[in-house]
Amino acid sequence: MFFNILEIIQKKQNKEELSKEEIEFFINGYTNDLIPDYQISALVMAIFINGMSERETTDLTIAMANSGKVLDLSTLGEIFVDKHSTGGVGDKVSLILLPIVASLGVPVAKMSGRGLGFTGGTVDKLQSIPGYITDITMDDFLSNVKKLGISIISQTHDLAPADKKLYALRDSISCVESIPLIASSIMSKKIASGAQKIVIDVTVGNGAFMKNMDEARKLAKMMIEIGKLANRETVCILTNMDEPLGYAVGNNLEVKEAISFLNGNMPDDLADVVFSLGAYMLKLSGKGQDIEENKNLMREAVLSGKAYKKFEELVKNQGGDISYIQNPEKFEKAKFVKRVESTYEGYVEEIPAEEFGKLASFLGAGRMKKEDDIDFSVGIVLNKKVGEYVKKGDTLFTVFANDEEKAGFVENKGLEIIKIGDVKKDVKYVYEVIE
Repeated sequence: MFFNILEIIQKKQNKEELSKEEIEFFINGYTNDLIPDYQISALVMAIFINGMSERETTDLTIAMANSGKVLDLSTLGEIFVDKHSTGGVGDKVSLILLPIVASLGVPVAKMSGRGLGFTGGTVDKLQSIPGYITDITMDDFLSNVKKLGISIISQTHDLAPADKKLYALRDSISCVESIPLIASSIMSKKIASGAQKIVIDVTVGNGAFMKNMDEARKLAKMMIEIGKLANRETVCILTNMDEPLGYAVGNNLEVKEAISFLNGNMPDDLADVVFSLGAYMLKLSGKGQDIEENKNLMREAVLSGKAYKKFEELVKNQGGDISYIQNPEKFEKAKFVKRVESTYEGYVEEIPAEEFGKLASFLGAGRMKKEDDIDFSVGIVLNKKVGEYVKKGDTLFTVFANDEEKAGFVENKGLEIIKIGDVKKDVKYVYEVIE
């Protein structure tokens, strides 16, 4: 059946629902360069303004997932539970969580992305480990999972190509913040990568895409409904991203923090998020229905050294030099390390995550454009977190830079944006679980 893209645009402008066939037509046409950017821009703008129904959003998700190869993990004979984060600052969760659950018998076949803007990417962090190969064939990927129970690689180019094109277009016309478009983007990649069950970390707050709980709940509920309609059981966990997660922001700095965690040094916020996500991964995989018991199993996997060993196996198997994992002091160090002291006394009331993510990117830890190079050694390590008491002269944060002038700017800006006052804030790290 042939459709007219102008009629499809007009339907959406008139707040009418598009049929499954109309959605497949424009997705296939755009992916194969048969429909130009300017017409899809008009359609995306109409969707951005008028929204989509759950049925439309699911059809869009499936069409994008089917626009390229769809990985079939069922041949490995296991239940695969994928994990996704909507993004944040200092988010090294995958580096910690996935070796833990793999060490407990839940297989992990994870395709991760690179960072863009102020949010960090798991692939960039892994590539800061000398020798680690993120770009491998699908056969090797599946073989690694079968052999070790875990493999983490970069997202392949033929996985949901429609999503890549559509996301770049949305970004260029300021139509990113649309719940149906965000939900379909996330879920299409998860379905294409072979996930049978999905746990999603929906970050909320200053350093997240969703700035408030209402929007985060709407996004979570839509992804869960898409999961139901696509026969993919999905759980969303809403977590705090008002301040950076953990202490480190920057690639090899975050890898070092992940190694430290796997060796038993577990910051409260990072532990709460990791164990909450992992407990539901274990539940969905059929390994245990009791969430608190699952968290205890994960903690024991860390304290016993099982999880650290699994991380070491992952790195070694994908070409990484495990001497860096065994001795993190070997990682490349920044030329300038500046401890920044507090000029006030009181409780830390605010460490805005987005601003600190931008400062780390300014130092070279992130990229503004996809082709930008990353400096793996630079970033910021917090020495205090929200709710902690500081005295004048205490170290608030430490800057790692390869440019002295940039280090000075980050020092001054960081002191300006951290708020210290008389109120001791009680911080909640995991807000709620939506199933």
